[in-house]
Amino acid sequence: MAITKEHELHKRRRSRNVGLGLTLGAFIAIVFGMTMVKVSSGDFAMRPTENSTVIDSGGSPDGD
Repeated sequence: MAITKEHELHKRRRSRNVGLGLTLGAFIAIVFGMTMVKVSSGDFAMRPTENSTVIDSGGSPDGD
């Protein structure tokens, strides 16, 4: 027998924390997996930076 007896409340709390930890770990794994699939398939678009904006030349719409 252990010197300090563990109360039943602590056992239930530990099992609840383990379940919550496993659920959180599964959620993180799903998000990471979906991110890896999306990035590796090239299904993302780069956002334009400030330097890549088109500057209007002030010409006519006909291009003259």
